[in-house]
Amino acid sequence: MSEKDIEVKIKYLHPAWDEAKLAYATSFSAGVDLRACLETSQICIQPGHRLTAPSGLAIEIVTPGIAGFVFSRSGLGTKQGLVVSQGVGVIDPDYRGEIIVSLLNTSQTPKTIFSGQRIAQLIFMPAYQARLVPVSELTPSGRGHGGFGHTGED
Repeated sequence: MSEKDIEVKIKYLHPAWDEAKLAYATSFSAGVDLRACLETSQICIQPGHRLTAPSGLAIEIVTPGIAGFVFSRSGLGTKQGLVVSQGVGVIDPDYRGEIIVSLLNTSQTPKTIFSGQRIAQLIFMPAYQARLVPVSELTPSGRGHGGFGHTGED
């Protein structure tokens, strides 16, 4: 194992994983696909509605300083309008429960999700806990208190 390798233990919780084990689609894939492991064969998500879909997986991130991040699958988001509802889901290294994916239908039409369908991708990246230091004043900067759109539209 090289210093770039990250060790993650995987527990399969649903029969959808009997045939297809969690793996990278290609040798250069950044994420592994998560599947919808539904109680029924399919479920419909109405426009503007959310679905919490169990992934049928639980993980243990063994490598210190690493967390899991759940991102939308680009094709599902672009072509179908189904995206991870909170933008990005965070899987803390000490979480041992089933990974749940919250999908949002951003399209104008109902969308059907099938049990076993690939619905999101899991990417492992560094995550740091900051040393939080209370202070009475912050160091001034060129930006200051400027918020949204403060630096212009270009």
